[in-house]
Amino acid sequence: MIEPNLLMINSELLNIFSLDLSQLLHSVLVWIPSLGLISAIAFILIYIIATIALIPGSILTLGAGVVFGVVWGSVYVLIAAIIGETLAFLIGRYLARDWINQKIANNQTFTALNRALNQEGLKIILLTRLSPIFPFSLLNYAFGVTGISLRDYFLGSIGMIPMTITYVYLGSLAGDLTNIGQATQLANPELQWTIKITGLLATIAATVYITRIARNALTNSLANV
Repeated sequence: MIEPNLLMINSELLNIFSLDLSQLLHSVLVWIPSLGLISAIAFILIYIIATIALIPGSILTLGAGVVFGVVWGSVYVLIAAIIGETLAFLIGRYLARDWINQKIANNQTFTALNRALNQEGLKIILLTRLSPIFPFSLLNYAFGVTGISLRDYFLGSIGMIPMTITYVYLGSLAGDLTNIGQATQLANPELQWTIKITGLLATIAATVYITRIARNALTNSLANV
């Protein structure tokens, strides 16, 4: 006969795994403040793991505004995001590089883009970090197999400061973790439009710039064939 305690444990485990990702992250945010002095460290570690695991960090970023406030929430998110993105970049460069290179070995466009990134890597990263539309998690690994230097990649991370502070601020407006889902609706219309327009302009600039330098690099590459 199975003991009641064992059944309870199994039931709890099933409930945990049945939660969707957003609910799980929400539960983590509720749990973090109970850790007291190490709550900030726990948040940073969880954010780093989420970044490496390709888990979108928007909920954690918004939640940081509720749990830690705008100032410290922004600081903790930036620290965690930069560390997590750098680790993902290094994994892509040294652990998964050979496998990724095999997949793109005969892709002339990517080869040309790689050369362009080697020359203009810092500018490209700054633009993509400014835009909330680009999938940061995937880009971290993709940038690892290009010619971008670790220095330029790291410095380019400053491009995400404006959007990070904005999202943490939006999270702080929620006032409670249960309202995180409606955080963006709590901002005044002017702020909402500012965020949308800024993101759109950054996206257009990044797309046009990357396309232009990729085309030039491809043209130069084919001219030398």
